[in-house]
Amino acid sequence: MPDRKNATTTQAGVLRPDQLAQYVDLVRLPCAPSLEPWVENYWRLQWNLPSGTSYRSSTLPHPACTLSVEHGWTREGVTEPVVVTGVLTHRFDVVLAESGWVFGVKFRPGGYASFTGTVARTLRDVPVAPPTPFRSETVAALAELGGHLEVDHCRTVVDAALAPYTRDVEPEYETVLDVIGTMLGDRTLIRVGQVEDRCGIGTRRLQRLFERYVGATPKWVLGRYRIHDAVRDLDDGYTGSLAELAARYGWFDQAHFTREFTELVGVSPGTYQL
Repeated sequence: MPDRKNATTTQAGVLRPDQLAQYVDLVRLPCAPSLEPWVENYWRLQWNLPSGTSYRSSTLPHPACTLSVEHGWTREGVTEPVVVTGVLTHRFDVVLAESGWVFGVKFRPGGYASFTGTVARTLRDVPVAPPTPFRSETVAALAELGGHLEVDHCRTVVDAALAPYTRDVEPEYETVLDVIGTMLGDRTLIRVGQVEDRCGIGTRRLQRLFERYVGATPKWVLGRYRIHDAVRDLDDGYTGSLAELAARYGWFDQAHFTREFTELVGVSPGTYQL
């Protein structure tokens, strides 16, 4: 099994991260080495806002599923503390108010389907799903976590709860990770055909693998990574022209870039840059 300490995701996603940090405390943590083939990282989100104060957190979609434990102020649709969020193809908005605590397991692209034996396509655009692939004792152990516990203790509990589900990694899932790694490692690849040539994989097989494991098409994943790159640059204070930014990440014209950016982010790149 190849080393899977390497990232299979971009570090972008949270819109206006500096603003979010004024309202919540976000911590990312590593998982146990035995879980690294499937899990990208853990994260803990905690907030305690004054009465009458709220904040809308917006996140761009990643091609990955999340298992989360949520207590306190919860998002729409959450009625039990342990839930699964599938791959979302749209911006993910959550209004935060009062006090709340979330501990999330961010799986790698395809990782949740491989880890649980499910088909990722069935979870596409499902923001809240029950954790049915996991045994009742696993769900019960996770539900006991909360803000009263140290974050490192929570990490240890989650490591132990998920450890019984580890298995041999399927070659097809390993292929998905290799394709994702190629997409992330060479940002000059802007068309799926280029990725197929680089990875030596046919169109129909790639589409089948992504539907089974990722839940979204290769074209969608590649496009999301390009938007993530552009948003990250803007958040980092990019001051160049938008035409140059569009060309940097493979758009042939600024109008096309503006349209795709606006559809996903909700505002134009010029407005976001302000």
